Amino acid sequence: MSQVFGKRDLSYTQDRELSWLAFNQRVLEEADDERVPLMERFRFLSIFTSNLDEFYRVRVGSLLDLQLVAPEVLDSKGGRTPAQQLQLIYEKTARLIGQRDRVYGRVTQALALRGIEDIPYGDLKDREREYVRNYYRESIRPLISPQIIDPSHPFPHLKNKGLYAAALLRDRERNRQLLGIVGVPDTVPAILSLPDRSGAFVRTETILLDHLKKIFKIYQVEEQAVISVTRNADISYEERYDDEEVDLRSHMAKLIRQRDRLAPVRLELQGRAPALEEALLRRLELKPAQSFVSQCPLVLGYAYQLSDLSPDLFYPPYAPAWPDYLSSKLSIWKQVRQRDVLLFYPYHSMEPFLQLLKESANDPKVLSIQITLYRLARKSAVAKYLCAAAENGKAVTVMVELRARFDEQNNIEWAKELEEAGCRILYGPAGYKCHAKLCLITRREKNGLAYLTQVGTGNYNEKTAALYTDFCLMTADPEIAADAVAFFQNMLIGDLRGSYRKLLVAPVSLKQTLLRLIDGEIARGPKGRIVLKTNSVTERDLIDKLAQASQAGVQVDLVVRGICCLVPGIPGKTEHITVTSVVGRFLEHSRVYCFGRGENRQVYIASADIMTRNQERRVEVACPVENPELADFLWDYLDHILRDNQKAKRLLPDGSYIQAGDPRAEPLSVQHYYLEHPPRFTSTVLPQKGTLDRLRRWLNRK
Repeated sequence: MSQVFGKRDLSYTQDRELSWLAFNQRVLEEADDERVPLMERFRFLSIFTSNLDEFYRVRVGSLLDLQLVAPEVLDSKGGRTPAQQLQLIYEKTARLIGQRDRVYGRVTQALALRGIEDIPYGDLKDREREYVRNYYRESIRPLISPQIIDPSHPFPHLKNKGLYAAALLRDRERNRQLLGIVGVPDTVPAILSLPDRSGAFVRTETILLDHLKKIFKIYQVEEQAVISVTRNADISYEERYDDEEVDLRSHMAKLIRQRDRLAPVRLELQGRAPALEEALLRRLELKPAQSFVSQCPLVLGYAYQLSDLSPDLFYPPYAPAWPDYLSSKLSIWKQVRQRDVLLFYPYHSMEPFLQLLKESANDPKVLSIQITLYRLARKSAVAKYLCAAAENGKAVTVMVELRARFDEQNNIEWAKELEEAGCRILYGPAGYKCHAKLCLITRREKNGLAYLTQVGTGNYNEKTAALYTDFCLMTADPEIAADAVAFFQNMLIGDLRGSYRKLLVAPVSLKQTLLRLIDGEIARGPKGRIVLKTNSVTERDLIDKLAQASQAGVQVDLVVRGICCLVPGIPGKTEHITVTSVVGRFLEHSRVYCFGRGENRQVYIASADIMTRNQERRVEVACPVENPELADFLWDYLDHILRDNQKAKRLLPDGSYIQAGDPRAEPLSVQHYYLEHPPRFTSTVLPQKGTLDRLRRWLNRK
């Protein structure tokens, strides 16, 4: 393959999709890590599986669409056509499925020694078999709808990732083959616990599969298997919805209903049934490469339903801590007015921010709350306090992103509830998702209006705040407040071209500023320093600029949890770049951009990854961290990641990953370290003189 794509050098870039599969392989390796508690390893198997499901629904689905409309287009990182990418994806997936089967075998064997066992139907004892049969008769059989497929009975619609017991049947009277399919009812629990064996269970699809001969009793069952079909979920948000006669909420509800009926992209079978597989592929119009046979169950969500197990099978329990440098008995508003506050989830609790919202909802002097919402918890305290604020007469403006993939329905429902409570709802500019995490609270004080701004790297979601690493900055900085005022005013009128003093706002100023900051380090040569922590690196212009930095001798360290299309260590190209990935107990979600050394350093937290969609096609916000103590902490945090020699992996020039860190050094897991040492900042207040006057000046200049 040529090393040049147009004017792009491909010698230091790699295919995005293969890089994502390598990330998911790192998730699978956590399931195979004997240092991880057994049930957590089983859950990593479930995460790997659900990750792969979403990858096929979205990324493979979009590549199949692209293959139809632009079959010759070449990817700018790998230089391959959609068909070539798909071929490599299918080959890599097959290898990963084989690896998953092996890991599943090891994990379930170890669990069985602890009494936690998925019992095959044939291994049930007589009393257990009778118990399961009674359960089938009472709880499953009344809910099933068996179907046969022949010239008189069309092939049914198989739900996306639904489980089905399928059989190749023989009609002996007419000497013909036909298909039989029975869906596993959604309303039936995924597993049935056995009453006399603690920890032992039978999966519902296993029960259904064993009863296929009775269900299709007039036919001979020649082959049978549990099957699942994955469908394209890459629904198009780009249809025009900004017409005054088109309601975005109704439009999104329609698209969500369409998603489950889009074209199949993958067939999965648990257990080998070659003739049945061939018949299903023909009916689904899929190629053999799109079919994957596994010994592992096709859906592993029941890993989270197993309960009453020994605590040593799980990670040690922990509770996110209330930061010891904040008082829970004093006004959060007053404490933030005195000094910047940084919360580090999940080591810190989200409660201080929630208390700020609650306090503001009930404070007679608070005039307004403005906030962006991308993904909310199903039971959201954030939404509850916003509703309370509106009901208490505050002017509450909520920018709800209805196009947050797979959370669209949840966001539609919250938008309705917030609107009914009196909140002003807007959906952001047409064609651009709003992924920014920004909240602005305005309060009337003796000397005029006062402002408090919150900027985050993660969603306003209490559930993920306990599972994802993220930062939440609360500040009374007047210039940041002025930018936040301008941001919400611009969003209200759909202005994406607004200018800002401190905040970097995509799609206009974020990418351009990052390119300029990298240029600044290039000018310093070997004295330059760049550390970027992000979820993904795919943006080609920024990749090329980072390569230029390496060629100028700048030390560049990238901390990238998932996709990284930049390949480090290529002589003369990226030899001064390292790429580190951490997959562990918590999902590494925070974005931190650091440039320079000593007095020249600049530190940002951001909502945006280093991806073209985030930099050019979304509304994103990056915020400078100028408090020296907080900036020091963020640098120290990144240093801990780069020294992690337990969970960190280092990307090699050939695209593979090895254990990172010095094996001779004292063991260090960055996540374990912060569980034991939650961040502590000085409790000394830092008064900001002239805050109100400076804010008024900046607002006037805007």
